[in-house]
Amino acid sequence: MLAFAKQDDCAIHCARGAPLPTMSEVSGHIVGESALHIWGLPSAARLRRQLERAGALAARAERGVWLRADWVYDQPIVRALVATRENCALVAADGRCVALSVTGERHAEAEPTLAAYGVPGGVRAVSVAQLAGSYDDKLRKREAPYLMPLSPQTLPAIERRIFGAAYKGVTDAVTLYLWPAPARAVTRFCAQHAITPNQVTFASLLLVLAAMWLFWTGHYGLGLVCAWVMTFLDTVDGKLARVTLTFTRFGDVFDHGIDLIHPPFWWWAWLVGLPAVGLALDHASVVLAAIVAGYVAQRLEEGAFIAWFGMDMHTWQRFDSRFRLITARRNPNLLILTCSAAAGRPDVGIVAVALWTVFSLGVHSVRLAQAGLVRRRGPLRSWLAS
Repeated sequence: MLAFAKQDDCAIHCARGAPLPTMSEVSGHIVGESALHIWGLPSAARLRRQLERAGALAARAERGVWLRADWVYDQPIVRALVATRENCALVAADGRCVALSVTGERHAEAEPTLAAYGVPGGVRAVSVAQLAGSYDDKLRKREAPYLMPLSPQTLPAIERRIFGAAYKGVTDAVTLYLWPAPARAVTRFCAQHAITPNQVTFASLLLVLAAMWLFWTGHYGLGLVCAWVMTFLDTVDGKLARVTLTFTRFGDVFDHGIDLIHPPFWWWAWLVGLPAVGLALDHASVVLAAIVAGYVAQRLEEGAFIAWFGMDMHTWQRFDSRFRLITARRNPNLLILTCSAAAGRPDVGIVAVALWTVFSLGVHSVRLAQAGLVRRRGPLRSWLAS
């Protein structure tokens, strides 16, 4: 059995609305052993990281959470076990007890009972569905948490399931439909070779700069290659962080800061590069103003929606999630520019991006107003959480 003490991660508990445990309230323990590695991590190391991130931090505490090393638990399950204030035993679909959350007087019996897949007397048996919800607000999707036995036979399916759970449910069409298969292969390579998410993000930053310079000088073909590879790595770094449980506050700011800032600079560089290929664009300043102002205004609308209604704009209703597939964000705009460059008309492409940005801004403005009217009848609720 392993016990450990680390620094608290309060954000998880704040999100669940549960009282924050102190350093002396919850301890985390691992029962048994497994020689198998999951996305490059030994099973015990992965469980330790999960418990730490859920707030099971103290070596000795009033409440303890016990997990079997030969099972794989989705993070919402671990969070719920740590946050609960009642004695409970998590049972798998076949009725075996695979995890315990119990108070101090039951600590002595927890390990031997769990090692035998038993449920201690007087402890409530709960299923995954009873313990943890299926809606993940951060990843914008509804998906039942996974609980799977760990064996050489089940390991491939487990890794596929973990990778799938790391993917956002509401995003653009390229990220959702084109990148998953190659991203899983590259994520596996990075995990096996100890490449960190921040290293992948740094490579993305270099590609951002390379694409901008190439667009600026009219080398649209090479610029698009750099831009598309960057968008692919932008998918990989987040998935790598989630499947290896190595995400950090700095990494989150680093990744999302790059994502937030660079798109308008790309479109500006694209406009500047037109004379280098013998093209002139009337009212280029108007086009650039529409793109930049539209992009900034859309981001402000999204922030306002979260502040006013407590949810991401694109998770409110099914229409919003579907419109997110094509709204004027980086990847859909890159598709427009790629098609225009292939046709030899990059000037038409950047005008199309400006028009699509203005249209998308209008759609978001209407949805923001509609949400304000709907809230008069009560709080908004995401269709994914229904």
